[in-house]
Amino acid sequence: MLLLGIETSCDDTATAVVRDGRSVLSNVSTNQDAFHAKYGGIVPEIASRRHASLLSAAVDDALVRAGTSLDALDGIAVTSGPGLIGSLVVGVATAKALAFATSKPLYAVNHLHGHLFAAFLDTDVTPPYPFLALLVSGGHSQLVAVESARDLRVIAKTRDDAAGEAFDKTARLLGLPFPGGPALERLALDGDPKAIAFPRYRPEPGALDLSFSGLKTSARYFLASDAARDVSPADVAASFQAAIVDVLIDRVQRALEAGSYRAIVLSGGVAANMSLAGAFRRVGETRGLPAFVPERRFCTDNAAMIAAAAERRGDVDLRDPLTLTADPNLPFA
Repeated sequence: MLLLGIETSCDDTATAVVRDGRSVLSNVSTNQDAFHAKYGGIVPEIASRRHASLLSAAVDDALVRAGTSLDALDGIAVTSGPGLIGSLVVGVATAKALAFATSKPLYAVNHLHGHLFAAFLDTDVTPPYPFLALLVSGGHSQLVAVESARDLRVIAKTRDDAAGEAFDKTARLLGLPFPGGPALERLALDGDPKAIAFPRYRPEPGALDLSFSGLKTSARYFLASDAARDVSPADVAASFQAAIVDVLIDRVQRALEAGSYRAIVLSGGVAANMSLAGAFRRVGETRGLPAFVPERRFCTDNAAMIAAAAERRGDVDLRDPLTLTADPNLPFA
């Protein structure tokens, strides 16, 4: 099955051509960091306008790189939510127009489902069902029990901030450039993760929920205190990163004790964090479970994961109509 994937849920204009939900023939992505950097965060209106100006060329580029054409496709997959409404509308409208013009099936994909199936891309070894997935990004932090391609169940999520959001906002407090998460990770390489005892949120016994607002607030108060004068910014970054990793890994361990899984999968933009990925793989080694972490290019928002999710979850009965609309609050299930 040869699918064109389109992903415009936030600020990355992404297209890809994927065969059989696994082989990536092309993967095109253009970020907008330079346009949002001076604002210290993503401006939705700018994001949607950039998508509108770039997406047509991005589709052409993906097809050329894959050595194929619209006529050769078996379908078109697009992120329909969740995300920024203006950005989503551009992607959905483009996918609908292409599907109409070519009479190809249209597949609407939940952005978060895409992240889960990124672990299936460009690899000969894929996660066996059932597996436990830790999905962490700028907008989401949750644990998902993946019983099958169709049976996905959220078993825990953050009560407030997502891990990626906490990274970005603390990076801003440290005066780091946008995007903040990767900048904080680079700074942390030169720091001591034990320099500052930042708090770790521990829920009641048996609970798996996450929380990062208290950690973020603790970092803000620390940086405003006299104690911060005696600690390097690198130590702050390393200690803050260690606190987030500790909380996420603790919840993975708890979930594995409460359920039966054949593998663990790390996904989402924060999966690109080397400290988290390393700790996640060690959990797998300790428990004798295969641990899957997508290639870095498939951790951040990309269209290949959207095509992969559509192929693995979609069939003729799941085609979407040309009346499809974008849903910024699309539920996970």
